[in-house]
Amino acid sequence: MSNRILITDDAHFMRATLKNILVNNGFEVVGEAGGGLESVELYKQLQPDLVTMDIAMADLNGIAAMKQIILFDPTAKVIICSAMAQRDLVVEAIHAGAKDFIVKPFQPASVLEAILKQLAA
Repeated sequence: MSNRILITDDAHFMRATLKNILVNNGFEVVGEAGGGLESVELYKQLQPDLVTMDIAMADLNGIAAMKQIILFDPTAKVIICSAMAQRDLVVEAIHAGAKDFIVKPFQPASVLEAILKQLAA
């Protein structure tokens, strides 16, 4: 099974938390991005099997970054990571091509369920 994942979040703590969940469950985190622009560049370089993408970031928000990734690779699998307060943005992200979303704060079971579902698709 493919399991190369790129994590994107502007908060180092959130990246570390997500990475810990993934690595402890056998996934390979091939890169971490602190912003949308970096995420797009890393996606092009690393071509991971899946991207987790925060929405609210300073340089380029997650929805715009996801759209650029999908333009580069229409088969890209992007899962949005969001707090429930951003519900409207999650809906916008799904309409723009996100495959799923994970609610912050991260619950390991929910993270694994969403990622395994997309990697199996």
